Amino acid sequence: MLLPLDQIPAALRAEGGMSRRLWLAYGTSLAMLPALSKTVSAVEKSPTFPSNPFTLGVASGDPDHRSVVLWTRLAPQPLEPQGGMDPLPIAVRWELADDEGFQKIVASGTEVATPQLGHSVHVVPTGLRPDRWYYYRFLAGEATSPVGRTRTMPSPDSLPGQLRFAFASCQHYETGFYTAYGQMARDQLDLVFHLGDYIYEGAGKDGKVRKHLGEEIKTLTDYRIRHSQYRSDPLLQGMHAVCPWYVTWDDHELDNNYAGAISEKMQEDPALFLQRRANAYQAYYEAMPLRPRSLPQGPNLQLYRRGAFGRLAEFQVLDTRQYRTDQPNGDRGAELNDAALNPHNSILGSRQREWLQGGLLRSQGIWNILAQQVMMGMVGRGPEGKFHSMDQWPGYAHERMELVRYLQDRRIPNPVVLTGDIHSNWVNELRVDDHQPELPVVATEFVGTSISSGGNGVQKNKAHAEILAHNPGVKFQNAERGYVRCVVTPDKWQSDYVVVEDVLQPNGNVLTRESFVIESGRPGVNKA
Repeated sequence: MLLPLDQIPAALRAEGGMSRRLWLAYGTSLAMLPALSKTVSAVEKSPTFPSNPFTLGVASGDPDHRSVVLWTRLAPQPLEPQGGMDPLPIAVRWELADDEGFQKIVASGTEVATPQLGHSVHVVPTGLRPDRWYYYRFLAGEATSPVGRTRTMPSPDSLPGQLRFAFASCQHYETGFYTAYGQMARDQLDLVFHLGDYIYEGAGKDGKVRKHLGEEIKTLTDYRIRHSQYRSDPLLQGMHAVCPWYVTWDDHELDNNYAGAISEKMQEDPALFLQRRANAYQAYYEAMPLRPRSLPQGPNLQLYRRGAFGRLAEFQVLDTRQYRTDQPNGDRGAELNDAALNPHNSILGSRQREWLQGGLLRSQGIWNILAQQVMMGMVGRGPEGKFHSMDQWPGYAHERMELVRYLQDRRIPNPVVLTGDIHSNWVNELRVDDHQPELPVVATEFVGTSISSGGNGVQKNKAHAEILAHNPGVKFQNAERGYVRCVVTPDKWQSDYVVVEDVLQPNGNVLTRESFVIESGRPGVNKA
């Protein structure tokens, strides 16, 4: 069934209508929805495997106070088509326990891993106790998965004393090792937010730390193998097994700097690009601990969602790729001209924007977190700071200023924006218009650098002094690799910028470069 016209990606409705060719292509993509029949007689209940089928590890995600998603994917040969699996549905048993030795199992069951979804498993045990740690594992045939650790969120009416989480993004497999995840696993976190660029789509290149398999990825098999190659990293696997994650994508999970249904530089046939998008979105769902309600329908996947850690913090996890209009002035640097200020530009799409505003109005959280992809600070670069990235929120400046004005006018408590994408660390104080420093600060944005993308960085790049001189809202900028660790209490938020000095060699030195603090009820940020 085709979606209503107002739910079709905006780029497909350009100039007031849709060509018959694109409409048919869209319908064809929706028809790719996997057949998920789980006929008991067709399920292999006692499978045998040529080798360990749990090579991709385990993960958990999207927790609430009564449930959490448990994930794995069967792939005895993960870098082969179909992961080395026969095209048969497989019975996979799962167990959730109070203890690591599984002497006190609190929930268990059997899920069917279907070939239509790459033999991935998404289990959602319900009726769990709030604010509690659990252990989980999967069993298929005679094979047993690694043990994962996860947790539920506190009750919605409770006020926890502390939340510890980290956020990360941009983990290019070829350009560096995932040393940061080794430290993150030792940080005793409640949660992780991954803000996009979990994989990169480009062809393998020689002379790098590691090499992608194959050419630029486009088919479902291509995307599955690329996700498997990334997930084969032991440090990434290890971090997934430590605590639950909230994930969202940016662009490289599909195509660099794409906008809605428009490929980078509009080089691909729009109909073929929709099919590629359907492939990428399905592979992403198969590889991530997402709830079944996010099961993609062709080139569409419901990814924006919310969560909460009691009344301490509410999270709005955004999708700034799927619904955006095309970048004005191209997708690079440009002045904030009429094209960039056009009120018809949208990075969220109308439905997501209305959903976000409604969630913020209803929020009971002391802290209100927007976990999203691209920089919201209107940071100017170049001579006199006139050039802004059109792929980030400045390319959608009207919507961006209206959102910050909404936060201000509705007096949303303690808004904090978490951002990835840019391969560098930033701390930005956000105003309705960041070019007017006399305006009040409304929110704080913490921008995290890449895990590995770009290879080794530097403490201060060549543009550092110029950026600070032309952007009074920028309080910190750093171009090393790493992640951001956050400790949140009812009274204070602290963000630690954890950096890895060398990602080109395993076991690089890890340290905290800077720490910043927000006091509850006092917009603005200070060094710790």
